[in-house]
Amino acid sequence: MAGSKGGRRLVMALILLAMLGVYVAMAFHHGHKALPAGLDVATPWREPADVAWLVDSTYLDDHGRQHREAMIFDEVFRLIGGAERLVVLDMFLVNDFAGDVQEGHRPLSRELAEAMIARKRARPELTAVLITDPFNTLYGGLRSPLFAEMREAGVRVIETDLRRLRDPNPTWSAFWRLCCQWFGNSPRHAWLPDPVGAGRVTLRSYLDMANFKANHRKTLVVDDGEDWVGLVTSANPHDASSRHSNQAIRFRGEAAVDLLASEWAVAIFSGAADAFAVPEATPAATRGTESGLRVVTEARIREAALTLIDEARAGERLDLAMFYLSHRTVVRALIRAGERGVVVRVLLDPNKGAFGRKGSGIPNRQVAMELTRAGVPVRWCNTEGEQCHSKFLLRQQADGGVDLLAGSANFTRRNLDNFNLEANVHLRGSSEQAALAAALATFDLRWANEPGRIHSVDYATYADHTRWRYLAYRFMEATGLSTF
Repeated sequence: MAGSKGGRRLVMALILLAMLGVYVAMAFHHGHKALPAGLDVATPWREPADVAWLVDSTYLDDHGRQHREAMIFDEVFRLIGGAERLVVLDMFLVNDFAGDVQEGHRPLSRELAEAMIARKRARPELTAVLITDPFNTLYGGLRSPLFAEMREAGVRVIETDLRRLRDPNPTWSAFWRLCCQWFGNSPRHAWLPDPVGAGRVTLRSYLDMANFKANHRKTLVVDDGEDWVGLVTSANPHDASSRHSNQAIRFRGEAAVDLLASEWAVAIFSGAADAFAVPEATPAATRGTESGLRVVTEARIREAALTLIDEARAGERLDLAMFYLSHRTVVRALIRAGERGVVVRVLLDPNKGAFGRKGSGIPNRQVAMELTRAGVPVRWCNTEGEQCHSKFLLRQQADGGVDLLAGSANFTRRNLDNFNLEANVHLRGSSEQAALAAALATFDLRWANEPGRIHSVDYATYADHTRWRYLAYRFMEATGLSTF
């Protein structure tokens, strides 16, 4: 009898060991697997054409009243309204999930849907495509009336197949892939509170949400006569985000075709290869890189950022405006740059929350502590309910040359290490070039303020030297058990 019990225990131990092995193998594979073709690219340098720097800014006046200046989605809607053959829009958040926000936000999601529908009806032969993230339907657990209206009008709506991407939160995602991904999702039988609204969703929505990954891109490509126009931004057509500060770069020519090709890659692995066609781009001419524009996606954004930081020399200047800054390699590179004599300025969102929810300050306040202790100056955006959602890096060289890296990517592990889908533009040229001069001026204005326009406050305003919060940030960044 004793031998029989011992045998059963051995069998159980072997079964548990085998299950653990499968779990670890699943976590490793989906954290390191090859990405679908067409992702993680740096496109050729193209001649800059019709480049414009667009900003949305929210600031306080001397009496504490908040003011809002918005440019980005007015330009998006203008470009959609002029398209004749093709509109391809890739946007992370397209919804009216508002949370507990103050009155006065703009109904951007409705405006976007109406712009797409109106243009499709005016030009029935137009190919109109929206690529987006499944968060907008809570991973299939919620019906989106906006998506239904667009589809009825002939707009192709593609929800990105996130299962094809790597898993940034392997502790949970390995289990989810084994137990839960096979069941799909549906608004039927919803019984749990909606985490972003007043309705109900399914348990499967919560389980999927814990994977913490996204198609985080924000791009637009449209035709303009025989030419193509691209736009890459940090802004979402999301109602409760309409008061955020953001930036965008609009450009024309072959670089827009390169951007379109990167979006076709997303359509292909999401099962919509027939959604639109990509015109053949002209081969890039052999040329120097003293000036030019290129599209960089996913981990190539990290490579571009680190190159700009590591190559900066004493007397040059690096300016970083970022919603989330947590990537360890980037943080260390900024500190080394300061030690070399580079003038480094870092402007961060205080991570105190948005949409009526209070934030913990993680990770920016902990990274800011590191930077300031190393002699790198940090200021905070002066937010009041909105977010300082800009994401751009500037390098200004002694000879007047400027590099600008801007787009959707936060500087975090999830955004820069081939987990999320991201898209940025790298623009290089002279400080006299209009778009680069405008970007430099934007940072200076937000850093130094001016009478009647208070954009930022001193580091001490939100300084947090709490040890356990710093350790929490390091743990969250390393494991992926976080929302940043």
